[in-house]
Amino acid sequence: MTKLPEQEDKQTTTEHLHQEALALLQELISVSSFSREEDKTAAAIFTFLKQRGVEAHQLQNNVWAFNKHYNPALPTLLLNSHHDTVKPNTGYTRDPFAPTIEGGKLYGLGSNDAGGCLVSLISTFLYFYKRKDLKYNLALAATAEEEISGRNGIELLLPQLGKIEAAIVGEPTEMHLAVAEKGLMVLDCSAKGKAGHAAREEGVNAIYEALPDIEWFRTYKFPTESEHLGPIKMSVTVVQAGQQHNVVPDTCLFTVDVRLTDAYTMEEVLEVIQQNVKAEVKPRSMRLRPSSIPMEHPLVQAGLKMGRTTYGSPTTSDQALLPIPSLKMGPGFSGRSHMADEYIYLQELQEGIKLYIELLEQVLF
Repeated sequence: MTKLPEQEDKQTTTEHLHQEALALLQELISVSSFSREEDKTAAAIFTFLKQRGVEAHQLQNNVWAFNKHYNPALPTLLLNSHHDTVKPNTGYTRDPFAPTIEGGKLYGLGSNDAGGCLVSLISTFLYFYKRKDLKYNLALAATAEEEISGRNGIELLLPQLGKIEAAIVGEPTEMHLAVAEKGLMVLDCSAKGKAGHAAREEGVNAIYEALPDIEWFRTYKFPTESEHLGPIKMSVTVVQAGQQHNVVPDTCLFTVDVRLTDAYTMEEVLEVIQQNVKAEVKPRSMRLRPSSIPMEHPLVQAGLKMGRTTYGSPTTSDQALLPIPSLKMGPGFSGRSHMADEYIYLQELQEGIKLYIELLEQVLF
């Protein structure tokens, strides 16, 4: 079948965007960008955009831009992903900073989480950058500190972006639609006892005081489950008590990891916990909230028309810090994130750009 001229132009453009995205991703992999140390990748992204005629801006290690013909009367869609990485684990057999292509895969730290998503979103932004007929504005944000949920990432940048209607958060989802995401609340708990000599019937052992609470966290089931995320999950992950073998400990400290769903607010979950355990319970933060986007939202509907599937994501991302409807979607596979010898398929990059463009062509706010 003969291709029409506009089809050929679009194919040529997307192929060019893919090659540029691949080159940028290789550059990002080649320099260290651990959380709070992303200055080199921020500079690379800023320069990449400037060289392509984009009026880019930078705040600390966050880089952002708007489409060329920004219209304040139109709604704005945010395209966001992060350029910080975790530190490479000890299982690496390759140089994590060597962007190597083998067998259709690009290896390197951050290739899958979330470099592939980021460069695909940047390419998509460039595809639409000069369009005068957009029905909505585009804001691109390449942000820092996502891996540590830091305060100098997307949270710092949001006031600079103005009113945002919705967001696509680039994380590896195999380009399917993560329509809900679990939140995270870490609890520091303190069970109190009374010190005494271990050889005599003295004191009140704080470890024993903590055991019923620990068992409650292990067995309690919140009655309402989320449609996409299932049940809330609580795990006791750290226990600390005692200084020496012959002293009954007067304090037992334990930490609880709580993965929240959109079935309850953080405040509701905390209230249930405090009503059911004896220990003093203090949340470290109430920032990383669960999120969901309505199934009837234009972003979700556009993705469904493309044949993409929906699911709930158990992992936390910058979605938790966005007070707007957001869809998590991107090339790559979540199971490769933080693994040794991380990689992304070159075909996934191509598909990511293609499907992002197709999605945005269909969205009508």
